[in-house]
Amino acid sequence: MIRKLLVNEVPEIKKLIDPFVKEGLMLPKSLYSLYTTARDFWVMTDESDPQEIVGCCALHLSWIDLAEIRTLAVKKEYQGKGVGHALVEACIREACDLRLKTLFTLTYVPDFFRKAGFLEVDKSTLPNKIWSDCIHCQYFPDCRETALVYRAEG
Repeated sequence: MIRKLLVNEVPEIKKLIDPFVKEGLMLPKSLYSLYTTARDFWVMTDESDPQEIVGCCALHLSWIDLAEIRTLAVKKEYQGKGVGHALVEACIREACDLRLKTLFTLTYVPDFFRKAGFLEVDKSTLPNKIWSDCIHCQYFPDCRETALVYRAEG
């Protein structure tokens, strides 16, 4: 089942994303940043155990018509089963409900997002507003992520 994250589940999300951080597939997130963006998150739970979160993805508003899809993580044993795609679709639906025109992502796994309809763009084409988190990144200003965009219909 896909649903919004509950605040008391934030530590579980941190445990979910930390292995991907260690592999270099995701940038680290502090508990503070996860709590302050908890309303951005969608989660998927295991069908047989609704308490077990198997994946997460966030839709983070950037501007009047722009949002970022970020912090997509799926437990290894659930990968390849449509969990990530379903979470991204939930974010896209929410973006359409909010009348957002453009979604973007910065990712180390661009092929996944290409399959979901995102198109690669040069990072320099994204508005400067989106770089507020990047200032704190260990790789700034030499970003290693690929930028992709999705044009929402809504």
